[in-house]
Amino acid sequence: MIDSNQTVKVSKFLSLILRHSPATIKLKLDENGWADIDELLAGAAKHGTKINRKLLEAVVADNDKKRFTISDDGKRIRANQGHSVKGVDLELAPVTPPDVLYHGTASRFTASIRDQGLIPGTRHHVHLSADTATAVSVGRRHGVPVVLTINALALHEQGQLFFLSANGVWLTGPVDKRFIAFP
Repeated sequence: MIDSNQTVKVSKFLSLILRHSPATIKLKLDENGWADIDELLAGAAKHGTKINRKLLEAVVADNDKKRFTISDDGKRIRANQGHSVKGVDLELAPVTPPDVLYHGTASRFTASIRDQGLIPGTRHHVHLSADTATAVSVGRRHGVPVVLTINALALHEQGQLFFLSANGVWLTGPVDKRFIAFP
């Protein structure tokens, strides 16, 4: 049986490596964010993080946010979204969003969002969710949660592209404050 504390530790490590800093373990991501699993496991071991194939597969399968995907041939892994690594293209096709989507944030960020809208920051996209419960959960990670309602369809009709990642997170570019409803 795999210890849940161990899976959380490995999940955080994978998020760091596959989304933000593959160079930490001298790992190369291809243009679509894929990494060779054998190279990942070897690099992690050299870095002092012991991960075997069974543990890696358990982390991917059991991750509540479905952050990672293993390729159909079982040889590669990638993060489904949230990259800050330049040049990663997840090959997502644009899709029409629902009327509204939600963005969870911490209350301390609302003044800035009122001024400048939502910006991706160091990531490639602004992350949105289809339900308020997920947005509350995201906001809670950063402090007192606030859920912003995004008029997604109206923004899309203005030409903004939306993408739906493999784990159900909606991705888009900067969101102008005119399309944001504050509580």
